[in-house]
Amino acid sequence: MNRLAGKVAIVTGGAVGLGRAAALRMAEEGACIALFDVRDGDGRTLEREMTSKGHSARYWHCDMAREAEVTAAIGEAAAHFGRLDVLVNNAGVAGTSKPTHEITEAEWDFVQAINVKGVFFATKHAIPHLRRAGGGSIINLSSIYGLVGAPDVPPYHASKGAVRLMSKTDALLYAADRIRVNSIHPGFIWTPMVEGYVAGKGDPAAARKAVGDLHPLGHMGEPDDIAWGVVYLASDEAKFVTGTELVIDGGYTAR
Repeated sequence: MNRLAGKVAIVTGGAVGLGRAAALRMAEEGACIALFDVRDGDGRTLEREMTSKGHSARYWHCDMAREAEVTAAIGEAAAHFGRLDVLVNNAGVAGTSKPTHEITEAEWDFVQAINVKGVFFATKHAIPHLRRAGGGSIINLSSIYGLVGAPDVPPYHASKGAVRLMSKTDALLYAADRIRVNSIHPGFIWTPMVEGYVAGKGDPAAARKAVGDLHPLGHMGEPDDIAWGVVYLASDEAKFVTGTELVIDGGYTAR
């Protein structure tokens, strides 16, 4: 229950899905949690849920594609909690699933602005606070689609590949500051994003089973499967882990 005691963490895209699960598990392990999202209703509901359980949590509206909002929210969160130790770059969108030659510039830019620039903005403005804390952990949510290809969602693949290499570069840049940077690569996890993906493939039950069957373990993952990976990388248990990929995918990429 105390793996993250005394640590302050920002979770972007923290209102639902993987971000919500990570925020809850980190709080249970003693972390103070700053929730960033644009889903204000969900974010404030989660804040109330967490504080009612005795956790220290606060929600900020923050569009990760807008640097001014990211700068302000990180500064306010660090001031509110007194420090910053962990940044979880989870906010992301899937975008359109069309062949590359049919994708518009606006559709491409929408995904890159959140999935790539959002990670850049948050990392850029978290670094000074992490340095002041004497180090910390940045955890970037990539995807199996940052490791392998598939004939769908080209903007998403490109963005998650970028996140993987951004993580390695920043791990090298900030190692001397005792700031660790790693990426997590989930398989298909049952979240609102994946629900939307499955919904576009016909019968929901059959589609969910078919997607689950892509994993050697025979089913999709749950948000907690990723949340515990976040807890590990945020904790001092991972003090010698940086610049690496934590793949949590039910064996999807083991082929």
